[in-house]
Amino acid sequence: MLYDFIKTDKNLKTPMYRQIYFSIRNYIENGSLKINTKIPSIRKLSENLNVSKTTVKAAYDQLCAEGYIKTKPQSGYYVAAQFDKLPKVSETPDNYSDKELNYYEYDFSGKSIDKKVIDVSQWKKNVREVINSDYLLTSYGDAQGERKLREALQRYALGVRSVNSRAENIIVAAGTQPLLSLLCAVAVSGARVAMARQSFVQSELVFKSCGCDICWLELDESGATIESLNKIKPEFVLINPNFSGTSGNNMPVSRRLELISWAQENNAYIIEDDYNGELRYSTLPMPCVQNYDAENTIYIGSFSKILLPSVRLSYAVLPEKLMEKYRKIKTATNQTASKTEQLALASYLNSKKFDAHLRRARRVYLEKSRVITDCVRKYLDVDKLIFNETSLYLRVQLKQSFQFEKLTESLKEESVRLMPYQSENEIGLSFSGIGIEKIQDGIKIIAKAIGKAK
Repeated sequence: MLYDFIKTDKNLKTPMYRQIYFSIRNYIENGSLKINTKIPSIRKLSENLNVSKTTVKAAYDQLCAEGYIKTKPQSGYYVAAQFDKLPKVSETPDNYSDKELNYYEYDFSGKSIDKKVIDVSQWKKNVREVINSDYLLTSYGDAQGERKLREALQRYALGVRSVNSRAENIIVAAGTQPLLSLLCAVAVSGARVAMARQSFVQSELVFKSCGCDICWLELDESGATIESLNKIKPEFVLINPNFSGTSGNNMPVSRRLELISWAQENNAYIIEDDYNGELRYSTLPMPCVQNYDAENTIYIGSFSKILLPSVRLSYAVLPEKLMEKYRKIKTATNQTASKTEQLALASYLNSKKFDAHLRRARRVYLEKSRVITDCVRKYLDVDKLIFNETSLYLRVQLKQSFQFEKLTESLKEESVRLMPYQSENEIGLSFSGIGIEKIQDGIKIIAKAIGKAK
């Protein structure tokens, strides 16, 4: 009998006995080797593979120890595990390449950032410095976030967003969703949460999974109305003050102060999702809501569009009352963010490089926002245009209706990708990732495709 199904390669760095072990284990797990099937003796397999008996025995010993095979006296080795009842792997190939991995010449989806904004070489340098410090990598990180990063975030958030905080009140996680999940564990689980419709789908999912009662806010041009809060009487209010109300404008200070007064009077908390608040470039950044009230506001910041989308780092600033509750559960939580990336970000924030990076980002996005706005007005039949400065996109409501799926399929053939709006007369156009030199041609292609997608 030949045993060619056992794959080995002497050029690999993986020890030979591990190659044999993994090969046999794989065929047992996928059902190719059934239970009670006899496998070759140590002598036969060593001869067949041209390896020593010691090598084969080491592989068999490991398989025996894990229960994949067993030995019968005077008989040999047999398969001891049954995997037939495991769920079958779907034969339908994943279509991720079409959705996420394909390159689009004209990418208006917002899933990337402009390469001109980030100095990737500097970020790599910061990461290498951490990796080369072996002692930093041989231990678990702080569940609350690395102290060095929290201190850097305290200085950064104060200087850029006027956040009132101490490093002790900052919590770090791998994105906003993990932060919200942690917040639910601290205080929000089962509570009544008010938020705007379609404001942040991921947060809605987190709150629902934690048994929260989600209520929808009423909005006017300035944002969430106090009248709707009085009707709902929520314990937590989720807002994005940088893109607020029916106009999509920055929430004025008068409404911010009204929300704070309401939260104080009703013993409620404001969850401020300050998404890219520091990226305001056509107007000066306003102080965050937390700046006016640190006792009733939970501040959340992130770096997805400021740094790199692939670096999933967000942070929350909790009022002292909630920090007391967090400290009680801290020992039962694990840090979701990479320790390496946390320390690299701390070094980046502490250097003057990040200040230059932020100025460059504002300059690049300002110019791109002007170009895309001019092109949209010139080539599309616009009914209403809503500009989200900090989120780097336009909501374009058109005078004519169209079939969204038909439009996206047509644009896919032209290597154009839109934001995933599902509407008969509205499209979302992000300018975060597309090069400024490609914006006009991309909008022209979209204009032609809309005419054919009726």
